[in-house]
Amino acid sequence: MSRSSFVDSKPGRARIPDHWPEPVRPAALGDVDHPTPYLMCDLETVRLRYRAFTWALPDVQTHYAVKCNPSPEILVALAEMGSSFEVASIGELDALATLGVTPSDVLYSNPVKPTSHIATAHEAGLWRFAADSECEIEKIARLAPGAAVYIRTHVDDSASLFPLSRKFGVDADQAFELLLLSRDLGLQPYGLTFHVGSQCTTTRSFRRAITVMGRLMRRLSQVGITLEMINVSGGFPARYVDPVPPIEEIGRSITESLSQLLPYEPRMIAAEPGRYLVAESSVLAATIIGREVRAGQNWLYLDVGAYHGLMEVKQTSTEWRYPIWSSRTDHAVAPTLPYTITGPTCDSTDTVFFDIELPATLDVDDQLYIGSAGAYTLSYATWFNGFPPPAPLFINA
Repeated sequence: MSRSSFVDSKPGRARIPDHWPEPVRPAALGDVDHPTPYLMCDLETVRLRYRAFTWALPDVQTHYAVKCNPSPEILVALAEMGSSFEVASIGELDALATLGVTPSDVLYSNPVKPTSHIATAHEAGLWRFAADSECEIEKIARLAPGAAVYIRTHVDDSASLFPLSRKFGVDADQAFELLLLSRDLGLQPYGLTFHVGSQCTTTRSFRRAITVMGRLMRRLSQVGITLEMINVSGGFPARYVDPVPPIEEIGRSITESLSQLLPYEPRMIAAEPGRYLVAESSVLAATIIGREVRAGQNWLYLDVGAYHGLMEVKQTSTEWRYPIWSSRTDHAVAPTLPYTITGPTCDSTDTVFFDIELPATLDVDDQLYIGSAGAYTLSYATWFNGFPPPAPLFINA
């Protein structure tokens, strides 16, 4: 296959982004002998992103968020690079243990956990648990006596594409009281954590959040509680279509903000990147199974949709905009059309993209390639309506 057409979600742009890894560009994917849908991941890109992250944040301990992409190949690659991990369930901890990851190095950052998960994780050696309620503190004290607790604190996440503050997080006053309760119940008041929202688009969110943490830590020190950890959690953006701050800029902002905490200096600064490390490593390949004109609109039906990995598009009211290109080789001369792109299921909500400019010559059995698809695609994928989820494929293991 020669150069293929690329069009992102803004009509009129036609290019192949220069940051896509060579092994997962259209010319390479055209030679893949595997039925679609599949998710092709270049593990060397994951390693490069890890190096970039740790270079930009040299004093931060990286705990990869397993939920973002739990593929064993990715977990092994990151573990070999020196990454630690963050889990949201005992299932994720078990998956890490199978690969030889030591539970005592893992953070359990889900603020609300099943009692059986707390007890099993504690027995396995995991000793640091997030919480944001009296109920959770009491559960941890009963099932993991002596464990360390860090409190999920609410911060402004309005600058993110995917806000996360509605379900979790307490204000500073509540966090203060929960850490006092932790001490009273025999737990170790260990730290504070926050989340600026997934795919955060500004460094200001991190700066403001760390300022809030600093005020709270100084207040706690006045009652004899010295915290060991600040967890800046996730929100580090990957490149899709819209521009985002580079990791170097985010790293400078966080580092400068942390320096303002002096003379208070937590022993450990943690982060839980997910999307930044894995999104750009992968391209989702799909086949066109139907092309129709409905009410004057051009529709493409793919063998993959929202229920097979593209759920983030639905969760953000189609604002999550992936770069998309096709396998057509006549892009230089063919006119383009705006397409509505939908999945293979009988559910009308399976429609994922609107007004995507692609070659007018597209037809059944041509392929579309969806870039930056390494984050959450496999985590959300199901067999809905009997259509298979994308097969994970890996290169540069």
